[in-house]
Amino acid sequence: MADLSLAHLEAFLEMMSAERGAAANTLMSYRNDLEDAHAFLSGGGASLASADSNALRFYLQDIADRGFAASSQARRLSALRQFYRFLFVEGMREDDPTGVLDSPKKPMSLPKSLSVEHVGMLIGRARSEAAEAGLENDEQLGRARLLALIELLYATGIRVSELVSLPASVASQDDKRFLIVRGKGNKERLVPLSTTARDALARYAALLGRQETTANSPFLFPARGASGHLSRQVFARELKGLAARCGISAKLLSPHVLRHAFASHLLQNGADLRVVQELLGHSDISTTQIYTHILEERLHRLVSDKHPLAIADKNRT
Repeated sequence: MADLSLAHLEAFLEMMSAERGAAANTLMSYRNDLEDAHAFLSGGGASLASADSNALRFYLQDIADRGFAASSQARRLSALRQFYRFLFVEGMREDDPTGVLDSPKKPMSLPKSLSVEHVGMLIGRARSEAAEAGLENDEQLGRARLLALIELLYATGIRVSELVSLPASVASQDDKRFLIVRGKGNKERLVPLSTTARDALARYAALLGRQETTANSPFLFPARGASGHLSRQVFARELKGLAARCGISAKLLSPHVLRHAFASHLLQNGADLRVVQELLGHSDISTTQIYTHILEERLHRLVSDKHPLAIADKNRT
């Protein structure tokens, strides 16, 4: 990458880290996307630092021709928008070439979810396995951990990355009715805990406290990997194993699906979309509006069941 473009990119990433608290994975994604754009632009005689709107249009058309999904194209454009906006604000460019670019149309896809019945089956099986007698200490702790993870995730709807990296202090906080979660952009939010989640957490924490090897870990779910805490991949693997033992297709289930089930089931039972937005940690209500189909179904039932004319029609029949 040309020196000027490299310097601009490093300055942008430093700002995203220091001022916006972007996570390491997010920073790596920005770097990869912007370096890919620069590689294409360099082939046409431009660079990331000097590209104009037409050059960027050609790049976006190129990634579309390469078969990138609309969501991936939109992510690339978002990275470019933020990069050039930063250059403009910092006086490194006199214009923002992305201002006239149109975002690719993304099809509205509904997230996978689980029925209340299936969630009940998962939690019930996890509880019964955790309660089995005669287990070795490690096995007992592992089963209690899986139950705590599932209960916490379904009770709060927090992101999987937020869940596995919860601090150990969660288990000893005075008010266990709530969790303080540090999410994207280093923002904190308060999420309530159900009674069953608190019970599962307390049981797991008691077993964890007996382990000398994890006594000094800063994480609630410690592990030996580089991060120091349980990985999302390990949790996903254990969850799929539990699903198989319940007779639920493992293809239908991931930790992220449980987060969607949390949101879907709340809305189905009358929760306000703004409240769900806050609990999920979405900064923009448009992200939460993927669930509006649930609200539409609920409103249709409400009118059908409660409107005077609808009731009169039912009585006539």
